[in-house]
Amino acid sequence: MGLMTTINKEEIQKFSRMADEWWDANGKFKPLHVFNPTRIKYIKDKCLSHFKIDEFKNRPLSSLNLLDIGCGGGLISEPMFRLGAHVTGIDASKKNIMVAKLHARNNNLNIEYINASPEKNLLNKQFDIILNLEIVEHVENIDLFLKSSKNLLKKNGIMFIATINRTFESYIKAIVGAEYILRWLPIGTHEWNKFVKPEELENKLKKLNLKKTSLDGFKYNILTNEWKKTNNCSVNYIIVVTKN
Repeated sequence: MGLMTTINKEEIQKFSRMADEWWDANGKFKPLHVFNPTRIKYIKDKCLSHFKIDEFKNRPLSSLNLLDIGCGGGLISEPMFRLGAHVTGIDASKKNIMVAKLHARNNNLNIEYINASPEKNLLNKQFDIILNLEIVEHVENIDLFLKSSKNLLKKNGIMFIATINRTFESYIKAIVGAEYILRWLPIGTHEWNKFVKPEELENKLKKLNLKKTSLDGFKYNILTNEWKKTNNCSVNYIIVVTKN
């Protein structure tokens, strides 16, 4: 029997083909560029609260180690580095890692990027903050993925899991709307049956003895081209957990 893996080869190939466009704000990853300011503020605010850090401190995450799982081209890793965190980004796509390394080097950012997945345990350390953003809907084995992520989290660490709910509304908005009508994403980027309901994710995290501290939704306003935090988790949502 081979080593268990969370890597879905078809998903990796799909995003590898798009890798060259990670930093094109008007390209195939435009939705993430638009989403980024809202996601970054949310993560920053939760980290400041959890670790009791002064919000006015320069580079407030400077004492913390952060792991960005499924980092892609580094769209979240770079802002987290600029907030002071010691950032490691991992991705199962070699091409994504090459793009991320090149962009960081060109911008003089000291970020460690590794071609890996969490279950391979190549990192030999644990982290204060772990980001799993828009990744669980693309992995092969969610239970193994979450368990492996937990093992990389320090005691009293905080982990963010952002994904898409499996509802009729998410099918209409995230697939029909985003891929077929608005053409924000290439057709086939998402598969509706791989979306995860919040209660399903919560149950998996509870079995791992991870404590949920927040569950919030994100909603896109097409008129203002902005994302906002909301109590509605029917499409995009994020769960925050801590490790005791």
